[in-house]
Amino acid sequence: MQHAVGSPLPPPHQPGHGPAAGWSPAAHHPGQHPGAHQGSAPLPMPPPAPGYPAPPPPGPGPAHAGPQHASMPPPPDTTGHVPLPPGGPVAMPSPPQAPAAPDPAGTILAVLLIGPAGAGKTSVAKYWADHRRVPTAHISLDDVREWVRSGFADPQSGWNDHSEAQYRLARRTCGFAARNFLANGISCILDDAVFPDRPVVGLGGWKRHVGPGLLPVVLLPGLDIVLERNAERSGNRRLTDEEVARIHGRMAGWYGSGLPIIDNSQLDIPETARILDDVLARSIASPPPW
Repeated sequence: MQHAVGSPLPPPHQPGHGPAAGWSPAAHHPGQHPGAHQGSAPLPMPPPAPGYPAPPPPGPGPAHAGPQHASMPPPPDTTGHVPLPPGGPVAMPSPPQAPAAPDPAGTILAVLLIGPAGAGKTSVAKYWADHRRVPTAHISLDDVREWVRSGFADPQSGWNDHSEAQYRLARRTCGFAARNFLANGISCILDDAVFPDRPVVGLGGWKRHVGPGLLPVVLLPGLDIVLERNAERSGNRRLTDEEVARIHGRMAGWYGSGLPIIDNSQLDIPETARILDDVLARSIASPPPW
């Protein structure tokens, strides 16, 4: 509580007395004399300054009524708390009842774009998210993994307990983000190098953290294209040719898995995004088993 300069401060709280015991109300009202009695008549209001209208007379009510602003609602332009729906497991999108084909561009979706390094996952995901008719977020697992700066466990230095733990943490963080975005009407496209023969870096974790409504799609261009794109990378995103070839060979296991696969070897980014919409329309009408 602030007090006017020169006004007496309240005495310290004493045992057995309330906070106002022995404290003259004049301490609250600097306009009164310190020795004025509580029942004294109020002092007359000073005359208004030249050019200013006189204040309105006080309205009826008890003389000891508290300040009115405490019970008044906040002004309409005050920023308040905005409740957000909590995120939950993403359900499978329902195809429209009409005979027309589903329109993925206007549907709230959760998409997982799978592919080896150099497949173009991030570029396609960003373009696809940028050109949708509904709000859409792009969540890259590699970006989230690299939030860890000091102590980052780079898988290129060898896959071990630390790199696996950081991968699992990043995947769970991406899943929480996707669920919260979708619960608030924002679609998501996630990208990750998910292997068909490796449960730790597999689809099971994504399904557990996002939900059964996640729609996986595989980008798998030819090895020569992947090697060419990888050569243009820098930093820890660039792999050796041997590592790229090994990953690409393991990704071939997605053939025959039932997941939709797009060979974008001869496609640019807009064409790949258009085909991705066609694939998603079929996945909404008939979800892939996974």
